[in-house]
Amino acid sequence: MDNINTHNNLQQLGSGFTANLVVAASVAAYGSVLGLLAAKKGLSWFELLFMNLSVFAGSAQFVMVDMWLPPLPMLEITLAVLVINMRYLLIGASLNPLFAGTSFLHKCVFIHLVADENWAITMSRYHKEEISTWFLLGGGICVQAAWCAGTMTGHLMGEAISQPEKYGLDFAFVAVFTALVFSFWKGRRDILPWVVSALLAIITEKLIPGKWYILAGGLGGALVTALLPDNLFHKGNGK
Repeated sequence: MDNINTHNNLQQLGSGFTANLVVAASVAAYGSVLGLLAAKKGLSWFELLFMNLSVFAGSAQFVMVDMWLPPLPMLEITLAVLVINMRYLLIGASLNPLFAGTSFLHKCVFIHLVADENWAITMSRYHKEEISTWFLLGGGICVQAAWCAGTMTGHLMGEAISQPEKYGLDFAFVAVFTALVFSFWKGRRDILPWVVSALLAIITEKLIPGKWYILAGGLGGALVTALLPDNLFHKGNGK
């Protein structure tokens, strides 16, 4: 029985890894931008690798690198990462049926490798066929491998390019987050939270030194979204 379970787990692991290869290239490309910016900020190769393995959250890592100025604002960085990663509360909740019956240690180990990409592919597959948490883990290994390869390659490129602004690479941070923001657009319901978030961020940036505007904008937008009635702007498909 143990041999059968081991075989099934390895099969699921391989299936999850293979299923996520389709997004691995884009993850690596996205990661190369982070590596480039990290090198410009003075992060070492090992510091970036440790960040990849311990944090493993693309958008949060971009914010961390952007705020990486001595002396490090540890409290601001921690709170900013916390706000940005709040979406994982919902992601974790959606994975509850998949983790049913597993131990706490199992959950901790496997959840650490959950990213937006392998979560989306796992949930899509979960509604079509029977899969296990090992499918999710396989996808996580694939995505993290691509992420590390991309960031490390980008870091080497950043060390070789003395003036990244000459090639417009200093605009990479703004470009990446602009693309991320528009990828999150779901319809007219998002207008009010986005406007409130932007206004709070602008006001806070003018009044309070540091990166606190990230927290103000993120929390304000999230609060407005939570308080909006479900039927607001609902018409047809809600767009």
